[in-house]
Amino acid sequence: MVDNFKQIKSLLEFRSPDDFYFLQILQRKKDHNNNKVNGSNNNSRLVKAYYIHSLEYFDFIEPEVKELCKVFGARAGINLNRRSYEKTAFHTLRKVADQIMNRDYTHVNKAFNSVCGMYSNETDKRWLLDFDYMIEKRYLKGLLLTLHGIQPIGDKFIAQIPSKSGIHIISKPFNIKDAKQLMELHDFEVHKNNPTNLYIP
Repeated sequence: MVDNFKQIKSLLEFRSPDDFYFLQILQRKKDHNNNKVNGSNNNSRLVKAYYIHSLEYFDFIEPEVKELCKVFGARAGINLNRRSYEKTAFHTLRKVADQIMNRDYTHVNKAFNSVCGMYSNETDKRWLLDFDYMIEKRYLKGLLLTLHGIQPIGDKFIAQIPSKSGIHIISKPFNIKDAKQLMELHDFEVHKNNPTNLYIP
């Protein structure tokens, strides 16, 4: 089991009532022995989405999120780049108009969640460094030291989030081209707008 509620709560910051974080409970095909899951793309099924607008609401939904994950054999993930209700609404309006013009009526009801997954409203971007293995402290220290010297120079480490088989390092952005050799050496991927693990039963 992976339970990152307490750690992730410390990373959530709300600047105004327009801010929210996007949380999804997903039932993934690869978590079910590659059997088909009852979702739109056969790879994952959205069980429920949440729009976290305060720390109080984050605490309020915690028991429900954990129970739904257990019942559906799903996992909860949260994107640590804030969203804007206003900008999400405008992007949704555009997406729905495009869907209607293309006669794609069956997916109109999923437009808001789709937009939540695509567009952040973050001035201080947070990237996710995805390691599919547990990295030793000494190697992690060396990796972070190397990242420190990559443009823009400075400390980029924000948090270390456990996953089921490895870790996610949450970092400030850096020059990807300058980090290619580091990524190959330590075998990790960089995701600029992906959720990190909140809860896995």
